Amino acid sequence: MGELLVRTEGDRCRLRMFPERRHTNLQDMIHGAVTLALIDISLFAAMRTLTDGDAGPAVTLELSTQFIGAGKVDEPLDAVVEVLRETGRLLFLRGEVVQSDHLVAGFTALVRKASRK
Repeated sequence: MGELLVRTEGDRCRLRMFPERRHTNLQDMIHGAVTLALIDISLFAAMRTLTDGDAGPAVTLELSTQFIGAGKVDEPLDAVVEVLRETGRLLFLRGEVVQSDHLVAGFTALVRKASRK
């Protein structure tokens, strides 16, 4: 994935990557699998920065993604995530993948927090 930057913006977490040619598909756009990897990583970045949860042993239970536009290789790609609800064992999240004002994807996710021992 290369260099990743994380920051909080109020009640949201932004994870930024800097696409390179190796992240593109045959159409010279960001590969969908790279976008999915960014989304999955962003879930745990949000868990770590927006909640008290230990992101290390947590797992993604569900991820629903809607690809809306193509990502370009020449500008940063951001996943912006918010926590919708947190229960004892679950974290409900949603977000968008954007490049400047261009919407690349939308997503919702369910993460299971680590078991208490």
